[in-house]
Amino acid sequence: MALTLDNYFLPGWRDQTHTCPACEWQGSARQMPMELHEDEAEFDCPQCENPILLVVHPSLAQVQAAAADGHPEAIEQMAILAAAPRPH
Repeated sequence: MALTLDNYFLPGWRDQTHTCPACEWQGSARQMPMELHEDEAEFDCPQCENPILLVVHPSLAQVQAAAADGHPEAIEQMAILAAAPRPH
């Protein structure tokens, strides 16, 4: 069963070592293929394609809180949102 990470802004999650429960491959999220879904990103084992990690997409409130705490990626996401055209 895949590990679910609810805090996208948790430091170091991309570099943490995970072990595939199906084939025992070990590696980080950076080494895994990723599938984007509506509510989450799924990281699969590159060896057997077993889902290893599910990362829930952050809510706007989580992005705002992380940006307020100085998280660089959250700050960048807030800038993208600020630059987006607004409906009239």
